[in-house]
Amino acid sequence: MRNITRRLACTAVLCGVPAMDAAAQTNVTLYGRVVAGVDVQTNVQRPDGGSGTLWRGADNQWGTSMFGLQGTEDLGGGLKGLFQLESGFGATKGRTNGDALFNRRAYVGLQSGWGKLTLGKNLPVADAVWALDPTGQQFIGSATLVRGRNWQGHDNMVAYETPNLGGFSALALTSLGERPDSASKLRKDAISLTYTAPKFEVRAVYDVARDGNGNYSDLFTASKELTLGGTFTIADLKLFAAYENLSAPDSPAGAPTRANHYWLGANYQLTPALTLIGAFYRVMVNSGGGNANLYMLGANYNLSKRTLLYASVGTVQNSATANFSVEASNNNPAPGRSQLGAYTGIAHSF
Repeated sequence: MRNITRRLACTAVLCGVPAMDAAAQTNVTLYGRVVAGVDVQTNVQRPDGGSGTLWRGADNQWGTSMFGLQGTEDLGGGLKGLFQLESGFGATKGRTNGDALFNRRAYVGLQSGWGKLTLGKNLPVADAVWALDPTGQQFIGSATLVRGRNWQGHDNMVAYETPNLGGFSALALTSLGERPDSASKLRKDAISLTYTAPKFEVRAVYDVARDGNGNYSDLFTASKELTLGGTFTIADLKLFAAYENLSAPDSPAGAPTRANHYWLGANYQLTPALTLIGAFYRVMVNSGGGNANLYMLGANYNLSKRTLLYASVGTVQNSATANFSVEASNNNPAPGRSQLGAYTGIAHSF
């Protein structure tokens, strides 16, 4: 931390900024995580119509590799200034996840006893679903059977989060669409309600994502999303259950307009270092979109507070008209085919 403060102070002097302002940022933190391993998926459909087994490096399957900076400044009277910059990347190729440098978070804000206001870019409110997912939203998890719908980020964001009031908290935001002809085109809005107690937690998350015409025209990209769920802890066992509904009433004729997705799962702390994971997910899509069942087993083993070994395996069973992948990816099987997937690797946090 001293080194970071010195660098900030030196940079401030070189840029003509008073050193005292930089030195005041004593709580600026550099953090991150690097994840890498191997991944395999069977029955991946090839362009020629055949199927094959795909072997590749694994980086974001268990969790995103990332690095970031965050900090706060005491402004007096209980008011703080804050910022966060965070970029996700794939360790197997060393590339950022998308074109933006800070593709996960890039915001500035103010915080007081009245809550927190942030402006900029952030992860989606629906990302809070990770707390309801026994896998923590791995690639074989709650994002799989909705084709990553709950991973859409928020650019041009204005967000307000309440303080924790007896275990209850709320978050509301809008993500401006930057269209001069309409305030609704490409806009996203969301609200999240959470109640946390020592042994259980319940969450409700509702968000909407509009297309370029301001409509809900695609179930997995421009739609309304509602998620309800909770967790319950009994000694070393943590139970998970959730329901998710997607709605796209403006979809083209004959295209799916609704999906119902639910899951059950558990984490079991077998030893202080070893956590076992088990989960079941099911999705049902109307208008011929079919249905699918996803089964997942996994384990996390902590070698230390910073280094972890992980292994996950899953299978998806598709109905005749469905082609969901076993992982939240575009490596789909042919309609009606099942698929097996597995990945294992190392994660190190700093």
